[in-house]
Amino acid sequence: MKNKQPPIWLSRTRTIVIALLVLIALIVASRRMLTLSGVIKPYVNPKFGAFDSGFAVYPFLTYLHIIPGVLFLVLTPLQFSKKIRARNIQTHRVTGWIIATYAFIIGITALIMSFKMAIGGTVETAATVTFALFFLFALFKALYHIRRKEILVHREWMIRMFAIGLAIATVRPIVGLFFAFSKLSPHQFFGIAFWIGFMLHLFVAEIYIRRYKFQPL
Repeated sequence: MKNKQPPIWLSRTRTIVIALLVLIALIVASRRMLTLSGVIKPYVNPKFGAFDSGFAVYPFLTYLHIIPGVLFLVLTPLQFSKKIRARNIQTHRVTGWIIATYAFIIGITALIMSFKMAIGGTVETAATVTFALFFLFALFKALYHIRRKEILVHREWMIRMFAIGLAIATVRPIVGLFFAFSKLSPHQFFGIAFWIGFMLHLFVAEIYIRRYKFQPL
C-alpha cells in the first residue's frame, strides 16, 4: 500500500487543535487545584448551585487524577514527534515509560472517580467507566506491541489512548453548549456530554489511523 502523508493544512490544524485542547485541560485543572487548595472559591452556578462539589469530598483522589493527567497531556504529543525521537531515542523510551505510568494512574483513578463523583449520574458513570477501561486497554496494547518491536501497531494504540485522554478537554466546550442552549440540568446532560466527547475523539482517531496508517505523526 502506498504511504500517504497528511496534507500540510491538516498537520497544522491537528497541531493547533491539540494545543488548544491541552490549554483547555490546563485551565480546567489549574482552576480545580486552586479551588481545592482554597485559593479561589468553588464555582456556584446561579441556577444549579455547586454541582461539582464532589471533588472537594475526595481531594487526594482528585489531585492524584489531575496532576498525572496534566503531565500526560503535555508530554504525550512530544512522543509523536519524529524529530525529537530521532535526536535521542533513549530519552524517547524513558519518557514513554513515564507517560505509561501516568496513564495507568489516570485510568485507575478515573474508574474510582466514576463511582464517587459523577455529576451526570449513571449515564456519566457508564461513559467514564467504558472509556477508562478502553484507555487502560489501549495503554497495555501499546506496551505489548512496543515490547515486540511492532512500532506501527504501538503507534496506533498510542494515538487511541491519547485521543481518549484528550477528550476530557473537548467535553468542557460541549458542556458549555448545553449550558447555553439546553434547559437540561448538569445532572441530566453531563453524561451525554461525556459520551459525545469520547465517541467523537475515538471516531476521529480511527479515521486518522486508517487514513495515514504508515506515517509518523
